[in-house]
Amino acid sequence: MSQKIGPHLWFEGQAKEAAEFYVAAFSPLDSVQGKSQIKEHSVIKNTPSGDCDFLVFELAGYEFMAISAGPLFKFNPSISFILNFDPSKQNPPAGGARENLDALWEKLSAGGKALMPLDKYPFSERYGWIQDKYGVSWQLILSSPTGEERPFITPSLMFTKDTYGKAEAATDFYISVFKNSPSANSSHAERGMIARYPKGMEPEEEGKIMYTDFTLEGQRFAAMESAREHEFIFNEAISFLVHCDTQEEIDYYWSKLSAAPEFEQCGWLKDKYGVSWQINPKILGEFLTQGTEEQIGRVTQAFLTMKKIDIESLKKAHEGK
Repeated sequence: MSQKIGPHLWFEGQAKEAAEFYVAAFSPLDSVQGKSQIKEHSVIKNTPSGDCDFLVFELAGYEFMAISAGPLFKFNPSISFILNFDPSKQNPPAGGARENLDALWEKLSAGGKALMPLDKYPFSERYGWIQDKYGVSWQLILSSPTGEERPFITPSLMFTKDTYGKAEAATDFYISVFKNSPSANSSHAERGMIARYPKGMEPEEEGKIMYTDFTLEGQRFAAMESAREHEFIFNEAISFLVHCDTQEEIDYYWSKLSAAPEFEQCGWLKDKYGVSWQINPKILGEFLTQGTEEQIGRVTQAFLTMKKIDIESLKKAHEGK
């Protein structure tokens, strides 16, 4: 798997329906951006939430995971996905960048609500922020044809309320964690651009982060912060799953990222800024989607009792030991 970190979406019960909706919406862009498809669909049985649909799907070649696991968490705009329409990559017969942006906006808007209307803004000729009918947020932006080349999909974190003013420290922290991990190439974790609020944009404070982007494991992320009256903060509805090859990697990320022991469960943790991560061995996904029903059941019951995942215990459960 080339994508080390993948967004994980927690749905109450619509994971399969949502994945199919997203794949259908993004598929017209396949020839321009990359393939959209459902790669895996399995059912994890006998969890505290009952039987849960689990899916792995790609949108424009970018991998997401989704689970239907009950009404514990609700999506909000604290984590959104920037969709960058680069005019230099859009060509017939797929249509131009603006046309592709407008077409996808129309599909994602169905049953949803606009957080920022699709319009012209000082930073882009065409931009809009939409929360779709499932609650997932997307920022669609037309980039400058002469600007820096950017990936089509970029997860974006918005620091609000108690985390306002901490975006720079948080992103510095993430860069340091991934730059120094056992498997990391240090050139794959670094800061990109940074834009600060100028004077006169109250309630925003001068010097705080208007926008910054950064790279972890070769993948682009973005961050911003807002002092406005937002009712949302980070929660577990969207987490970031880190795929690990070894127990050494799991131990490293767990020790660096976990800041709230009461939230540790089944490979999940919460960092000191409130962002949720899942630190999982790649082999866990294989065990949950391959093998006999009895093997999958034993592995499920084993990892449900864990906080930090232990690879050897998973292997023993898979083997029936």
